[in-house]
Parts: sequence; structure tokens; C-alpha cells
Amino acid sequence: MGNRAVIVFDDEHVENKDLCPAIYLQWHGSKYSIDAFLKAGKKLNIRGDDPTYCIARLTQLIGNAIGGTLSIGVGCYGNFGDPGDNGVYWIKNWEIVKHDTDYYQDSHKDKNHDKWFKEAYEEVLFKNKRIFESGYCEK
Repeated sequence: MGNRAVIVFDDEHVENKDLCPAIYLQWHGSKYSIDAFLKAGKKLNIRGDDPTYCIARLTQLIGNAIGGTLSIGVGCYGNFGDPGDNGVYWIKNWEIVKHDTDYYQDSHKDKNHDKWFKEAYEEVLFKNKRIFESGYCEK
């Protein structure tokens, strides 16, 4: 149950992909949410080129946005097993470079994606702008 996904940092320096740093989401794993988190990370000038740094700040950004004390896990990709409803998003430099699931093929065409993405993105920025203010730029 949930709206699950795993976000994995595609690190070309890691031969065994099960050891790549990853974030598990129990909720907020849909394509529009992931797109919103990634665009906000880029907008807030969070480093996206170093997976070990990026995982910490992306986890912070997501936690700030969704609140609470549950629903996020951090570890190596191989620790998470079944990625759930929305599959695995492989990311690099704030972009999805691969998405392992058939569900994506339908969800990215959803007519509401742009509307939901815009709302989610604005909410993520609202909840994080002040926290990441020193790195925020108006581009």
C-alpha cells in the first residue's frame, strides 16, 4: 500500500549498482512528485553531481516537503527490495536518466501530470526556499 518508489543516484564509479545510494519513498513516489523534487533541487542550487552529497540534501528537501517522521528510507539500492507502485527512478544531475517500471509508460502521459507537477513543485519550493536560501537563485 502506498505510492512507493525508489530514487537511485546513478553513480558511474560504482560497479555494483546495488551499492548506489538510494532513497525509498512510501508516499510521493509518482512521476509528478519525483519531477517536482528534482526540479526544486536544481532550482535551489543543491549539488547534483556528487551522489553522496546529493542523497543527503534531496532527502532533506523531501522530508521538509512532506513532513512527519515516517515514509522515507535511505540506504543502498540493494537494501530496498520491491520498489513498489512507481518503480525505480535512476537520477543524475537532477534528471531522471532511467525509470525501471512499466507503470511509468502510462503515468507520464497522464493529462493531469502538468497540473499536479506544478502544484507539487510550488509546495516543495515553498517549504524549502527559506532553508536553502543561501543557495537559491531566481532563474
